[in-house]
Formats: sequence, structure tokens, C-alpha cells
Amino acid sequence: MSYQYNYPHPAVTTDVVLFGLIDECLKVLLVRRARPPFANHWALPGGFLDIDEDLEDCALRELEEETGVSGVYLEQLYTFGKPGRDPRERVISVAYYALVPATDIEIRAASDARAVRWFAYRDLPELAFDHVDIIHKAQQRVSSKLDYSTIALKFMPEKFTLGELQSVYECILDERLDKRNFRKRLRTYDCLTDTGEVRRNGGHRPARLYRAKSPDTVQIVK
Repeated sequence: MSYQYNYPHPAVTTDVVLFGLIDECLKVLLVRRARPPFANHWALPGGFLDIDEDLEDCALRELEEETGVSGVYLEQLYTFGKPGRDPRERVISVAYYALVPATDIEIRAASDARAVRWFAYRDLPELAFDHVDIIHKAQQRVSSKLDYSTIALKFMPEKFTLGELQSVYECILDERLDKRNFRKRLRTYDCLTDTGEVRRNGGHRPARLYRAKSPDTVQIVK
């Protein structure tokens, strides 16, 4: 027997901020909406929660349906519920963020997305709803977690150099880091394994290749 409540219920959606590093630039994966409201505007992948669906399952489903991306590590970011954020009805959005080695994934527009494309974080187009606010909060969260976790490793391919990892930190923080201090900090994290292999880049000295000790998790190191 169904229960009748005296108060109206808001709709719930999930949105996903997917960050990737491409050509040493922090980028965000966006979809072009095919339907109103905000038809033809760029937006975050996301959609409405089914009545019997888990929140994270909804976020993963919408991400795959609209962009073709699957199997990513998600973290819940924040809940956005300001009245009027969606012209259709009262909508509360639970936002997630994910970090991926962008060169390792294939993207394709599907479902109700007309197109899918990477955009530089510092050169975003006009976005639907309050998605620009969601993206900025996600970038702030990732930046803060660099200081006390191994979250930057989520951007890395299976094997990488320390210079490539330092470049990730510099792109997210938008500042240059001292090489010696950076590597000293990495040693205290104890999060990398030396593969015993090297990579040669032109006339430079061969660089050692490393891999993450726990690639499927983000470790808290402070």
C-alpha cells in the first residue's frame, strides 16, 4: 500500500565532472544537450535518478550513456539544491567527480547528447544550469586533495615518469613546483613502484618509469 505524503517531492539528478590531462592542460568532458531546457548548450553528463536506483549507479549510467565512458573511479562532490536551478521543476543534483588518463579512453556522443568534447578548464563555454559552479567546486576539491592524498595518480597511465606526475600537480595547481621538494614529498607518500624500465625522450637522459602501488584506490597520506 502506497503512502501519501503531505509535501511535494523534488526530483533528483546526478552530474559528473570528468577531468582529464591533455597536452599538459586540465580539461573537462562536456556534452552538448539535444533537448530543452538549454538545448544546444554544453553541460555536464548527467540525468534523473530512477526511483529504485543507487546514486552512484545513476552517475555511472548517465556518464556511459551520454559519453561512452565507463569503469571510472567516482567520488561524491557536493549536493546542489538552490531553488530555480532547473526551469522544469524543483531539482536537487548530487554531483560526482572523476579523474582519468584522457589518452586512455574513447568518447562518443550517445543518448540525449548531440556531441561530446573535452574543454580546457580555464576556457569553458557557456554552460547549462549551474554547471559552471559544479565544475569550479570540483576543481577546488581536487586541488585541496593533492596536499593530503594520492588522487593525482588517477590521471596517470599504467607507467609514467616522475616528471609527468609533477606536471599533473602543476597543471591542477597552476604553479611551478620545485623538483627536489616534489620528489622528496613523493617518497614520504610511499605510493609508487619503480618498474625497472626507462623512457628515452629525444636527447634527454632516460627517465625511470613508475607505476602506482594501489591504482584502484586513493590513499590518504596525512
